[in-house]
Amino acid sequence: MKSIGTIGTTAIFLFLGFGATAYAHQDQKEESKKQEQPAKPEQKPQEKPAKQQKQEPQPKQQQHPQQQQPNSQPDQKQQQRHAQQQAKSQQDQQQKQQQQDQANSNKQQQHAQQQAKSQQDQQQKQQQQQANSNKQQQQQRDNSQKQEQQIAKHQQDQQRQGQQQQQDRSANQSQQQARGEQQQHPDQQAHVQQVHMQSQQEQHRQEGEQRGEWQQHRASNWQSEHRDWQQRGGYNGYRIPDDRYNGYFGSDHSFRIYSYPVVIVRGYPRFQYGGYWFSLADFWPEYWSNNWYDDDDVYIDYSGDGYYLYNRRYPRDRIAINVYVD
Repeated sequence: MKSIGTIGTTAIFLFLGFGATAYAHQDQKEESKKQEQPAKPEQKPQEKPAKQQKQEPQPKQQQHPQQQQPNSQPDQKQQQRHAQQQAKSQQDQQQKQQQQDQANSNKQQQHAQQQAKSQQDQQQKQQQQQANSNKQQQQQRDNSQKQEQQIAKHQQDQQRQGQQQQQDRSANQSQQQARGEQQQHPDQQAHVQQVHMQSQQEQHRQEGEQRGEWQQHRASNWQSEHRDWQQRGGYNGYRIPDDRYNGYFGSDHSFRIYSYPVVIVRGYPRFQYGGYWFSLADFWPEYWSNNWYDDDDVYIDYSGDGYYLYNRRYPRDRIAINVYVD
């Protein structure tokens, strides 16, 4: 741009110098004509100014295009400034739009985080409520179990008292009979005592054999060895009628196995209760006491897929059993 301005200025000066020379040369010609023609009428000199007026605009017309070139320089600067301003305005708008987009994105992220936190709080609250509910249910089960144990113990005590009274009456009758026999038949009394001693020895021998059979069916690791009726393919044995079941069976009816007759059938102990015979189809846990079948309170319950024997000392364990009519 500077070089164009320099060239334009030089051209103007050249045109101005050329015009001044032309004017000087024209004046010299007019003076020489005046000197050569002094006697011409006055009309001719009046025409000269007209000629001069015609000649004067020529240098002005030549100067006009030369004077327009420097004016284009400010226009280009204004256009450049205008373009720069537009570019800056667009850049500012883009930055403003980006800031707005970033702000909206931050708001959305904050809203999503708040929603996630709210959902997490709700889940924690629900879990806490569930835990409290489970705790209450467990307490209710424990209380119910304690009540059942107390009821069973009370029933057991009453049953023991009745059995003890019956044993006492039987003992008194036996003593009375023994006394009468002793008085009437001394020889017969000795025979009765001998038979009684033999029966007691036989009973002890049978109990010893039975205890041995019980021990053979003790598990080494009950958690891995035992199987319920579902694992055994389902229960297909005899089913106790409902009226009989409700009167003798279920968690409300506990008893001790050796309070009732016990026999060994094909190597398996079989006990009688409620008018039916029962035998273990499964091993009993190794952590139960050695004499649980003589000392622990048990009950029989039907649990969905078959009959099971429960021990009140170990309420979570159950042993699959078979039911026999005879």
